[in-house]
Amino acid sequence: MKSLFRSKPMTILLGVLIWGWMSLIARSVRWKVEGEGPARAAWASHKGIVIAAWHSRIMVLPSGWHRNMKHWPGEIRNGAMLVSLSPDGEAVTRAIAHLGLHPIRGSAGNKKKAKKDKGGIRAIAEAVKLLKSGTAVCITPDGPRGPAEIVSPGAIMIAQRAGVPLLPYALSVKPATRLSTWDRLIIPYPFARGAIVYGEPLLVPRDSDPQEIQAELQKRLNEATQRADMLAGYAHETKPGSETR
Repeated sequence: MKSLFRSKPMTILLGVLIWGWMSLIARSVRWKVEGEGPARAAWASHKGIVIAAWHSRIMVLPSGWHRNMKHWPGEIRNGAMLVSLSPDGEAVTRAIAHLGLHPIRGSAGNKKKAKKDKGGIRAIAEAVKLLKSGTAVCITPDGPRGPAEIVSPGAIMIAQRAGVPLLPYALSVKPATRLSTWDRLIIPYPFARGAIVYGEPLLVPRDSDPQEIQAELQKRLNEATQRADMLAGYAHETKPGSETR
């Protein structure tokens, strides 16, 4: 069964289905947006930017791009997304390509894995090059295999090398279903209520302490995610883990 789902015809079909679902969610959900002003200012004043979001929200990540970011004024004109080099990432790669986003294949979160699959180092180099050319690159700092909602150093390293800020980016949709995957992947429902929250942009000078930046990004992403969940209609005390939210 796994071989069937990873075959080329099936990944093409899944890519089209995921693309269609992402497009439907972006257009049909009733979105509330917060934090757009500071995010737009950072967007306009830098040539590139790293957008950091949790892996569990991957099915809704393009929504903010299509509704807001690609229309913001400034030097940034294109969008890209880091996608795992694993066979499971092939369908997502095809889906985001349909959405007009450039896929970067590889993982920036685990140096040992980057050497093993020979995709991480190449992905980091491509991401830095695109950022310097005026691209917004979306990275899930807890991907590709977790731990869930814990920031790894990859996104910070890329932002520092490119000399661009980090933008915390959180989305939530109610109702939605959470799968029993490592990240508790959220499958949003169309015509639902949703929220897009842009956290306070984080500058990352080359001489700054990566661990301090990592802790600050963790804090800002957590706050943005809690705010997005609240705006979408979840009680503040609700914790991830239930099958349906």
